[in-house]
Amino acid sequence: MPARTSYDAVIVGGGHNGLVAAAYLAQAGRSVLVLERRETIGGAAVSTRPFPGVGARLSQFSYLVSLLPDKIVRDLKLDFKVRKRNISSYTPKGNSGLLVGNGRTRDSFAALTGGEKEFSAWEDFYGTTRQVAERLFPTLTEPLRSRVELRSLVDDEPAWRLLFEEPIGMAIEDRFAHDLVRGVVLTDALIGTFADAHDPSLAQNRCFLYHVIGGGTGDWDVPVGGMGALTAALAAAARGGGTEVRRLHEATRIETDGQRAEVSFRSPDGEGTVTTRHVLVNASPQAMATLLGDPAPKAPEGAQFKVNMLLSRLPKLRDQSVDAREAFAGTFHVSEGYEQLAAAYQEAASGRLPSAPPSEIYCHSLTDPSILAPRLVSEGYQTLTLFGLHTPARLFTPDNATMRAELLSATLAELDSYLAEPISSCLALDQYGAPCIEAKTPLDLESELSMPGGHIFHRDLSFPYASESTGRWGVETQHANVLLCGAGAVRGGGVSGVPGHNAAMAVLGE
Repeated sequence: MPARTSYDAVIVGGGHNGLVAAAYLAQAGRSVLVLERRETIGGAAVSTRPFPGVGARLSQFSYLVSLLPDKIVRDLKLDFKVRKRNISSYTPKGNSGLLVGNGRTRDSFAALTGGEKEFSAWEDFYGTTRQVAERLFPTLTEPLRSRVELRSLVDDEPAWRLLFEEPIGMAIEDRFAHDLVRGVVLTDALIGTFADAHDPSLAQNRCFLYHVIGGGTGDWDVPVGGMGALTAALAAAARGGGTEVRRLHEATRIETDGQRAEVSFRSPDGEGTVTTRHVLVNASPQAMATLLGDPAPKAPEGAQFKVNMLLSRLPKLRDQSVDAREAFAGTFHVSEGYEQLAAAYQEAASGRLPSAPPSEIYCHSLTDPSILAPRLVSEGYQTLTLFGLHTPARLFTPDNATMRAELLSATLAELDSYLAEPISSCLALDQYGAPCIEAKTPLDLESELSMPGGHIFHRDLSFPYASESTGRWGVETQHANVLLCGAGAVRGGGVSGVPGHNAAMAVLGE
């Protein structure tokens, strides 16, 4: 039977947002085609076996879930679950540290800071962000409100000023005195964003906002079965509604008159075209502009370093008051004091790799051991995924391979400074005897995932309110029947499915 050539909607890119849009549209009775250039679907929300001969399936690019609304899981009847982490974070400092969670937060603050003041400030600060989260998060899957309307919804002038008007560094310095506490708070403003705490653009504020509103709580949860489990559930929902998915089909051109569109593609079998009423682009704004022949927006720059590891055992800590299983159960902060983060930013901004690279580490397998083969679980193996900060793409342009190796060595050495034994002694070996570790720079992410400049959000995040150019849902473009359903949409970024949901609602006229 010849391949179908006309659809109600064509989705360019089979990342998780594209699959969300496909599932909603298919369940509404629309004919849907997904064109995916890679052999695998899911984009950055995938699980892989990166180490030959080892039964460990790691979330390779994106690690935790916070921004995925329960509404999407319910609407699409997804067979997908997350688990809470009983430890929020651990931040070492010499032979001690700060443990947040498991009923030990107050005592840990007291031991680190010598009193109750910083803990009280912490409780007050995150009480404020949680209140904002409860009010803002449900709006992510609704038509955009204006800035005035959103401000009225928040209904708290100090909170609005803290998050939306003044650099987050002002609030952190006003409310906290201890350098390490300040740094732990600031990290949520820097994950995937290269900015100073006092950047006047407020890029750091926008990043912080999205990191503290997820689920109305700000919690970051572990996807059971890894990120690949989410992609599998979304693919099943999309296909269950009749969506056709063509892998190894790369879109090359979109022609539209605002009513009908033609999408050209290339595949192993040659080139072809399909016609459609609507095109949903699950790719970056830069890629979309290229496909349409429109002027491209300014290229963004990613600034993160990703390292995936498999350990034969967790390392021992210099801080003997905390068990390694507790320390790594949450987010393990490495050299993320406030001044350390500022120094790393200044070094990177001047063109040098940070001398003490800041990073944070997650151990998925402590919360969800299902990603490991039973033998590995019984023998105490664990996964570690590391997210390095303040490593902009420009630092790797001269020689990506050399700079990747140099940064990996410095990052592991910085981690070692908080351990009682080197992390290298804990690395598992693959079937060829090589250590189970892989590292990816922003340039690697650009090459593998077509993220412009390796930017994990496709561009700097935007505040979740309407402006003159956003449209009703934040996914609209200058072409009436072409929508942006990737991370670069307003209310995009992260593993959320929100742009996919909102693009589908725009098509359906909701």
